[in-house]
Amino acid sequence: MQSLKLEISAVAARLVVEEGLDYGAAKHRAVKQMGLPTRSALPDNDELEEAVSAYIAAFCPESQAKELHALRALALTWMTRMAPFSPYLGGAVWRGTATHWSDIYIQLFCEDSKSAEIFLIDHQVRYVPRTITGFHGGPVDALSVHAFCPGLNEEVGVHLMIYDRDDVRGALRPDAKGRVPRGDLAAVRALLHDLPHD
Repeated sequence: MQSLKLEISAVAARLVVEEGLDYGAAKHRAVKQMGLPTRSALPDNDELEEAVSAYIAAFCPESQAKELHALRALALTWMTRMAPFSPYLGGAVWRGTATHWSDIYIQLFCEDSKSAEIFLIDHQVRYVPRTITGFHGGPVDALSVHAFCPGLNEEVGVHLMIYDRDDVRGALRPDAKGRVPRGDLAAVRALLHDLPHD
């Protein structure tokens, strides 16, 4: 069964990198493409992320590195703008598996849940309020913005996820592999400094 999961991961990884599918959709499409039963055991997200990293390393390391740098630079711009709300970068842009298909997920930790929204209104930033899945697996309010990314020469979705100020303590615990799940302004600046680009 483990070898089948690896095969599903490999097919799903291609769909994530080449077509921009999210992990859930990519796993289900991979099962369908492989002609497997709908209820086949699926790889977990960590397994798929490893396959995505392997696919990038094998097929598009240089182009992906440039795309990742562009997305992290845009994330840093927005984090700097939203600095009063203790921004942290998460998702594929933080973990290093993002491509030009990826959106940017910035988590804000606010004393007042409406303060970030008021900040955007005051600065005449157009946004769409929505609900997305947060880092605890439950629904979280988000303010979604379309922002031009100079490094990609295209618009990118930037999602500002609203958390209570106290949630930041649990947000910084390392995962099972010891990886920090998100990074603050200083950490993102360090990543940009370390990442090779043109």
